[in-house]
Amino acid sequence: MEIDGVVVQDTYFYKDMNLSEAIMKALDKKGFTQATAIQGGAIPYFMQGRDVVAKAPTGTGKTYAFGIPMVEHVDPQSDQVQGLILAPTRELAVQIRDELRDLCAFREGVRIVCLYGGQPIDKQITQLKNRPQIVVATPGRLMDHMKRRTVRLDGVQTVVLDEADRMLDMGFIQDVTRILDKIPHRKNLGLFSATISREVMDISWVYQRDPVEITVRPVEENRPDIQQYRIDLEGREQKLETLIALLEGGEYERAIAFCNTKNMTDRLAGLLSMRGISCKAIHGDIQQRVREKTLQQFKAGQLRVLVATDVAARGLDIDDVDVVFNYDVPDEQENYVHRVGRTGRAKRHGVAYTLVASVTEAVRMRDIARNTRMDIQLLKYDKDGCLMLVDSENS
Repeated sequence: MEIDGVVVQDTYFYKDMNLSEAIMKALDKKGFTQATAIQGGAIPYFMQGRDVVAKAPTGTGKTYAFGIPMVEHVDPQSDQVQGLILAPTRELAVQIRDELRDLCAFREGVRIVCLYGGQPIDKQITQLKNRPQIVVATPGRLMDHMKRRTVRLDGVQTVVLDEADRMLDMGFIQDVTRILDKIPHRKNLGLFSATISREVMDISWVYQRDPVEITVRPVEENRPDIQQYRIDLEGREQKLETLIALLEGGEYERAIAFCNTKNMTDRLAGLLSMRGISCKAIHGDIQQRVREKTLQQFKAGQLRVLVATDVAARGLDIDDVDVVFNYDVPDEQENYVHRVGRTGRAKRHGVAYTLVASVTEAVRMRDIARNTRMDIQLLKYDKDGCLMLVDSENS
């Protein structure tokens, strides 16, 4: 990890961070004692009220890095919104809310509300009447509430943009800047992201003051333990049978399969269901309540496979996925990183397979391997129909 360009290689423990008894009891209840690198780097500065720009890979514990200081600073006796977290998707917003509620298990009086599109706004207005101290929201829905004057942000002390790069890439930059302009007296602003794009830096330059820059690189020991394979096939028609063979041969109980389009996501989910594999699809055209139900079923172990598009899967908080399948090679290398990052989380071993069935997919996969510098092992079927390890994709 680097803090303002200086390499730091310390091990961090929550007990050394001067956290409250309530937070320590909540962490103990979760079984957490050692902080991740991004938590060890960011929490002290957030506790001091400093602005932070944090770059860290998916699955490294960013939510607690800003969530712990935010909960610590909240005054449960106040009726004002004191902490605001903006997230690009409904799924990520709900995940953050749930993690913050876990942190507040022994912090009586702290109220958290989650605001996102796809849910009746009247229900959210009722929740806001309970005077929450922390609001987690997607930018568009928060703007709706601000226009209706159903939420006031003049008492906000801390603002966090989680997955800031994705949020700005999705076209929320105007909403984000309008929201920040309405909170001129905040104490600190945190930008958390897997990549630091030009748009993220623009926000930093305009809205932050002397921010601490924290970078956690994937090459550190907190890099997820993921064995990655590329499987070359002779045609697209082999993909379904290969996926099923891998799923059954590896005895994987929880899998996510990624497709590039909503249509392919629905089609693959249907094909797997026809083969007796419990499976459902999740993408942007599916109603929010149905998506939430599907995620709950997957988390509860009622579904063996979740088939998803990149947008729908961004921000999913699922820590125990055994395997990820790239049924389609992603169009962007960033999507590949986020896809395989769904497995190998919480220090578990993970496996990711990418199915390559055309020259175009092969070219994209070579570019991904070269640019990400990940060790991707190449598999091919031999004449007897058995998968054979050929070589490392980077060699």
